[in-house]
Amino acid sequence: MIMRIRGVVLPERVERTFWTDGEVLRTEPPAGRGAGREVETVVDGGWLVPGLVDVHTHPGAEEPEHGFDEAALRRHLEAHRDAGVLLVRTPGTMRRMPGWVDTEPGLPRVRSAGRWPATPGRFFPGVGRDLREDRLPGAAVEEATAASGWCKIIGDWRWDEPAVPLDVMTAAVDAVHAVGGRVAVHCQTAEGSRNAVLSGADSLEHGMHLDPGLLELMARQGTAYIPTLGAFAESAEVWRGRERSAKRSAWLAGWEGMVANVRAAYEAGVTVLAGTDTFPCGTVAAESRQLFDAGLPAGEAVGAASWTARKWLGLPGLADGAPADLVAYDRDPTAHPEVLGRPARIVLRGGWCGRGQDGPSSRIGESLADQGRDLVLAEPQ
Repeated sequence: MIMRIRGVVLPERVERTFWTDGEVLRTEPPAGRGAGREVETVVDGGWLVPGLVDVHTHPGAEEPEHGFDEAALRRHLEAHRDAGVLLVRTPGTMRRMPGWVDTEPGLPRVRSAGRWPATPGRFFPGVGRDLREDRLPGAAVEEATAASGWCKIIGDWRWDEPAVPLDVMTAAVDAVHAVGGRVAVHCQTAEGSRNAVLSGADSLEHGMHLDPGLLELMARQGTAYIPTLGAFAESAEVWRGRERSAKRSAWLAGWEGMVANVRAAYEAGVTVLAGTDTFPCGTVAAESRQLFDAGLPAGEAVGAASWTARKWLGLPGLADGAPADLVAYDRDPTAHPEVLGRPARIVLRGGWCGRGQDGPSSRIGESLADQGRDLVLAEPQ
């Protein structure tokens, strides 16, 4: 079956009609081989957005003590999909991603980063790859080449203990870049954030205590900022209610800096992206709203969870030959941010078509069985 999809495409704001041709989109009805197949109009009007993206999610294990579970992995990925999140980056998992993830037509596309390389005292014991600092570059390369080209290094851990030294971090980043990979760095201290930027890492995860003076360097070298605000927002309220202490002051200063750096990073030309780092899965729309509330313009906030993130991960938006992954809305999500988490229709890989979590919209039509059908009239080859 061929799906026909019509709507206003974001971010271009141009009305277009697409047809699915296997797993890709076409701007003309598919001709030649497969012509004559039944066509179903699944979206007829509204707003079309490239499939949503969560660039920081850890499906498969909700708590370190639970261990990695493939049944949970499937449930988590399905939860992403049902919210319109059709591409995820997993910056670290307790086990490397199983191969079936890449072959399941009804699951989001996954860009994995393998297991976490973690040096002594800088992560949950036994959860990542526990290794000495001198082994970090080699382990980072192993994880990047065994995964989707990414690895994630734990750059620091406790607020009052040193981060991975700059020379060690730089050696690891250079080694991964030498094999064509990319590096994400967990950083929650000023030293950890500084060393991640100066080493040339590709993304800062959290970026607590990030010196705003480093933002121009991040923009020049292409280091993305992924603050995961939603993962920290509730904790901020808890910390505010605690008795005054050096740790409390440090944590709150880090949180306030994360929020302020969203707008500052955007103004400096840094790529700001939406990553949740929380459960349940499928809440990247809420993270997009957090970025909007922190000062990211509405279009940029939606892009951070869609077209900007897809481009950053090497995938195009909605165009001829692009992956047939999209979400449809009855209102413009850049003008109405509240609708981003309520897509009216979800199309994944050109073959899976479902409704958003809150059911159908009034403008985008009826069930598939009730939609008009026709045939692509072209000569088979």
